Amino acid sequence: MMKIFRYIILSFFVLMGCIPVSAQKRSAEAELKLQKALEAAKVPLTIQEKLLYEMRANPENFIKAITTITSQDHYLWRLVDKHHALDTEYEPSDLVTLTSGSYLLNRSGLQLRKSASLALNSMAQAAKVDGVTLVVSSCYRSYQYQKQVYERNVKTMGQAAADRESAKPGHSQHQLGLAVDFGSIDDSFAKTAQSRWLEQNAWRYGWSLSYPENMESVTGYRWESWHYRFVGVELSLFIRTYFENIQQYALAFLHYYTAE
Repeated sequence: MMKIFRYIILSFFVLMGCIPVSAQKRSAEAELKLQKALEAAKVPLTIQEKLLYEMRANPENFIKAITTITSQDHYLWRLVDKHHALDTEYEPSDLVTLTSGSYLLNRSGLQLRKSASLALNSMAQAAKVDGVTLVVSSCYRSYQYQKQVYERNVKTMGQAAADRESAKPGHSQHQLGLAVDFGSIDDSFAKTAQSRWLEQNAWRYGWSLSYPENMESVTGYRWESWHYRFVGVELSLFIRTYFENIQQYALAFLHYYTAE
């Protein structure tokens, strides 16, 4: 009914000469592309409707946001989940080894991509000003290392539980060199000052919670309050503004939107 109503309204303005036919056609094509990507990404209708409203109200701002994000490093917005894998040989070329400073390290040898390490340092400095010290426990994992982690989990907890707790090799965000596990890497982390600070502020520094609470049916993984992925400030704001802060919806949308 709403689609028919919109068509009638647009047709009226076109007939009255208020909207050029070419502009109306471009608008319709852009909206159709958007709707197809949202549906493919399985974004809930409530979010779809809000997003479509925002696009119609400020089409230039919305398209500019997408263009800005997708013109950046592809791996910042690359969809990596249970159905979309990285190449087995993929390894970031700009990995740097982290050193304690504004944050603490649970062990030596942890690595991140350079952009993520810089953003982590800025975020940790801001947290310290607020009296919170971030503790970094896990970062980059190679395909082979993730294979070991996954196989160990299968052996100790069984296939089904392992699939809830860890990603199969090639399907882990850690292979991107952009993900960080903070603190204890267990459910107790959610009750810490670190977790509360990250929930409120991580997005300001380009970090996004990958596996929110009560979203296992969407992300494929149970709640991991400690797992954040660096996506860049533009994308973290995009996720927060248009997708109710659900990273999976935004990344899946971008994946399908840019597929053509």
